[in-house]
Amino acid sequence: MENYLVRALTKKSGIRGLACLTTGVVLKVAQRHNASPAATAALGYGLTGVALLGALLKVQQRVGLKIEGDGPLGKMIVESDSYGHLRGYIEHPDVAMAPPIDADKVAELIGQQGQLTVIKDLQLKDLYESVVPLQTGRLDVDLTYYLIMSEQVPSVVEISAPVDADGVLRVAGGLLLQLMPGGDLEKLRQMAERLDDLPSLDALLSNGETPQSILATLFSAHDDYDVLEVRALQFRCECSRERSRQALKVLSAQELEELLAEGEAVIECHFCRERYRFDRSEIQALLDEKAKSN
Repeated sequence: MENYLVRALTKKSGIRGLACLTTGVVLKVAQRHNASPAATAALGYGLTGVALLGALLKVQQRVGLKIEGDGPLGKMIVESDSYGHLRGYIEHPDVAMAPPIDADKVAELIGQQGQLTVIKDLQLKDLYESVVPLQTGRLDVDLTYYLIMSEQVPSVVEISAPVDADGVLRVAGGLLLQLMPGGDLEKLRQMAERLDDLPSLDALLSNGETPQSILATLFSAHDDYDVLEVRALQFRCECSRERSRQALKVLSAQELEELLAEGEAVIECHFCRERYRFDRSEIQALLDEKAKSN
């Protein structure tokens, strides 16, 4: 599988590890948005980060990240569900920056002033929402801060999605280490130190390492572990013509009349750029339905 995530758990020290490869998904989303190399690098961080959080969900749950910094990138929104389906968009996909683009340059694009919002649909009455201030603009550092401060779970997040001197994203991937209830915090610290001693994730993945082998390198020196899941990751958007029609139905009769006068209505999905067109007859049908309901 070109894009996938591995979830593992140590047997004694109670540490969960997630590692993923997201290159293909990032490139597909970037292509749909005609993203610049700079925006592609930022999407690499956002989509990889939300893929890691999505793997912590239960069945039919969803998670979204909204990153709003003071950098030229503008707002970035990325989403994942519990099945590894990813999507996202950036406010300014044409943002320019000379390559190569590393983590520090992505932080400049995002900005250090702003906020990170985590929204979860846990299939409860209300959505869960938590907002933390951006710490650095480096999304892996900011996600680590969120997990520790808001969810109060000792965690380490590392993401790599550099764009090379040719303006090409060669590889994107991420890693999450997290302490389970009753786990050994000292072991987590040792693994974090071991991670700091290794080459960057992009260097490891570019040189043939896999999510499985990276977790093995971190875990095997400290504890036996079990691989619990290997999950495919893919781009998928939930927009549809019917959902777009439902969005038109909430418009007032006056707004629908104005669209009728224009001759058509066009709804474009922010996430996948798919465009849904509704002609005069379809708009008139919506007006007729609204008149009957009144």
